[in-house]
Amino acid sequence: MDEASPAARARPLSPYVSIWRWHVTMAASILHRLTGAALYAGAFLLAGWAGALAYGPIPYARFMGLLASLPGRVVLFGLTLAAFFHLANGLRHLAWDFGRGFKPRTADATAWTAIVLSLAAAVAVWILAPAAGGR
Repeated sequence: MDEASPAARARPLSPYVSIWRWHVTMAASILHRLTGAALYAGAFLLAGWAGALAYGPIPYARFMGLLASLPGRVVLFGLTLAAFFHLANGLRHLAWDFGRGFKPRTADATAWTAIVLSLAAAVAVWILAPAAGGR
């Protein structure tokens, strides 16, 4: 068995963020993690909604009033956007699990597609929901 040397060896250093050239696949990876965390927060918001519903009409009306306010709508739009992006980027990851989409051009194209489609889907939902009878 090999003995550990008494002097510590220098560990390799990771490049600093400022050294990396930002690209869309890096942004998609970071956004995927952020949207996952946002969806966790959305789950707590959903639990708060269910709790307000269980406590009766007055707490429920207050909670719905909070969600109907401008900050509430911004949060709900953000959660809609997060859900669609996390879904679209999750499909990219599913393709990767099958060994597809690893070429740099394909990875860039699918990252842009996930970003654009998620934004378009979120906007479409917020435009079509009032037309379908939503608030």
